[in-house]
Amino acid sequence: MQYVNLGRTGLKVSRICLGTMTYGSPAWREWVLDEAASRPFIKRALELGINFFDTADMYSLGASEEVVGRALRDFAKRDAVVLATKVFNPMGDGPNDRGLSRKHIMSAIDASLRRLGTDYVDLYQIHRWDAETPIEETLEALHDVVKAGKARYIGASSMYAWQFAKALYLADRHGWTRFVSMQNHYNLVYREEEREMIPLCLAEGIGLIPWSPLARGFLAGTRSREERGSTTRAKTDAFAHEMYYNDADFAVVDQVMALAEQRGVKPAQVALAWILHQPGVTAPIIGASKMEQLEQAVAALDVQLSAEDLKALEAPYQPHPVLGHS
Repeated sequence: MQYVNLGRTGLKVSRICLGTMTYGSPAWREWVLDEAASRPFIKRALELGINFFDTADMYSLGASEEVVGRALRDFAKRDAVVLATKVFNPMGDGPNDRGLSRKHIMSAIDASLRRLGTDYVDLYQIHRWDAETPIEETLEALHDVVKAGKARYIGASSMYAWQFAKALYLADRHGWTRFVSMQNHYNLVYREEEREMIPLCLAEGIGLIPWSPLARGFLAGTRSREERGSTTRAKTDAFAHEMYYNDADFAVVDQVMALAEQRGVKPAQVALAWILHQPGVTAPIIGASKMEQLEQAVAALDVQLSAEDLKALEAPYQPHPVLGHS
């Protein structure tokens, strides 16, 4: 395993982050694994040297945090892992059970810590931008969470570059804790982040930890123009169906599969190798519901791509509308 600093911080994280939306309760999404089926993945990730784990309060409506927290307590020392969670999405029916108000952030961090069974998270992230709450209120609340010792660092996720720039500026202006990471939507079939967000993050020393680096499995080469895959998730993931599956996307997958065959590796490894070669990327967040998916993701660290390889993979790309901010 390789370890790198998260942005300009001194925090060392593995170059692969295990995303845990897949672990929790199938009552939330039918493709989610229950606790008994989830634990071997977390244990194996630790054995492979992964020290970076990402979850969110809304995954399985809290059950993911509970499953991840118990597994990490059983399989690792707390200080040996980097544990990240997120806040924003609804956790109840009440008007204050969501968003990035001071009230919700203060309640949500305590609830996440209870579910995770820890007194702090290493990275506390805003899951989306809250247009109904002044960003100043959000930033000061997050600063207070850090100063209270409940989070070591703060991060953000998908938003427009102007919004992120505003947040960074205001944090600097007021002396509040600064975002150190951006968890954005970025992969070989969605590269719109290269226009504004990624250059901003490079200039500001923000670590990139992209979500959906395999386009929710689309880049694994198991989908076709005629069928949307054979797995439960592939068939039922309406979010993925809205974002991918146009002809240009399949042309990218064709390039991925051709290079994978040439190299004797899996298409997913080529797609992950591509994102690991991109400037500013600290650790793509991968999901795994089969053990070989986890093993292959770690093996992708050894796949080296030439400038010609990168050019060939990128050539079929066609611009997309902004996707993943909502």
